[in-house]
Amino acid sequence: MRIGGIIAEYNPFHNGHRWLIDQMRSDNGAKATHIVAVMSGNFVQRGEPAILPKEERVKMALENGVDLVVELPLPYVLSSAEGFADGAVALLHNMGCVDLLGFGSECGDAAQLEETAAILDDERFLKRMRFFLDGGVSYAEARQSALREMTGARANLLDGANNTLALEYIRALRRRGDTMERFTVQRRGAAHDAALPSGTTASATYIREMTEAGRMRSAEPYMPLSAYRLLVQATTDGKCPAQAKRAERALLYALRRMSQADMALLPQVSEGLDNRLYKATRTAVDLDGLIDAVRTRRYPAARVRRLLWAAFAGVTAADRLETPPYIRVLGLNKRGEEILAAVKETGVSRKNGVSLLTRSPQAEKLPDAARRMFQLECLADDLYDLTLPALRSCGSDYTTGMIRVDDR
Repeated sequence: MRIGGIIAEYNPFHNGHRWLIDQMRSDNGAKATHIVAVMSGNFVQRGEPAILPKEERVKMALENGVDLVVELPLPYVLSSAEGFADGAVALLHNMGCVDLLGFGSECGDAAQLEETAAILDDERFLKRMRFFLDGGVSYAEARQSALREMTGARANLLDGANNTLALEYIRALRRRGDTMERFTVQRRGAAHDAALPSGTTASATYIREMTEAGRMRSAEPYMPLSAYRLLVQATTDGKCPAQAKRAERALLYALRRMSQADMALLPQVSEGLDNRLYKATRTAVDLDGLIDAVRTRRYPAARVRRLLWAAFAGVTAADRLETPPYIRVLGLNKRGEEILAAVKETGVSRKNGVSLLTRSPQAEKLPDAARRMFQLECLADDLYDLTLPALRSCGSDYTTGMIRVDDR
């Protein structure tokens, strides 16, 4: 058994995701026999609700080559690329049986990414980055300027969204001393967030836009057939597309109830951001206006969006523990059961104090901090339902059990 890990959001699942899975399984690729995906739940790292509920995205993954799907808890999802990657890699690390991590990248060169990740952790690089940050530029600009000074053209690696995440995955592995093999495939066709398709590939952004515009037929060529059918069915059932606008007044209400002291406890709030956010909530009358009032070069819109949804769900900086305290299974097939057996056999998760959850009631026996994290997830899922076309009753995280799909 050779287990490959993937970190993804499947928002929604498309041909590019399938391409990575196929290459990981290929005899000419990574030769993985089993694949586990760490997937964000009902909110995604860009700071917005996923276009359709996590159970539908789990089904898409299981019907297209993934054997086991585990959930990345909300405090790590609503985080920077570094925090997102660190939480997801920690989950794979604590499984104790994952042989390789597969990911897409614009450069397609694992060795080059490894070398660059080492530079990003070098004290000389960090010193130069702090210098640029003190000059008032954004975090992304400071990183790029510091890397350009040290490597020249290699700074262009940070232009690619997939490269950026790949570097954070590798850095997270390095911090844990994890020798998990790194396997990357070069992104094909449309670029990340590209407005138009290229060849047989379209970005998830394009597919979401077509879905929201009621033009799903335009997205069909760029998704595996089973994933497309699930998207259509979810739309018919009122589960798609989720839209932040539907929860706008509820979100503004939650923010207006908060004091500036409450906002200072939110994740990644520093250097007066709490004051800026508090003042904006006193005058904003819609979500877009609020984001525009808070965002700056230093605080980009995605960071502000993550902050707002964290506030809505009650997530604080203290809720992001050093490592996710549990491995929560969302779905699996027969090969997924074999991965779980390997997790139990290695005992790494138990040694590190990480619980394995296959049923929601098991969370009641978790330690306090871990149980709070699970409860935050459940609350966030109930709030997420406010963004759907058809409102669902509370408790979907308990009523929707682990999803099982026959092997394909």
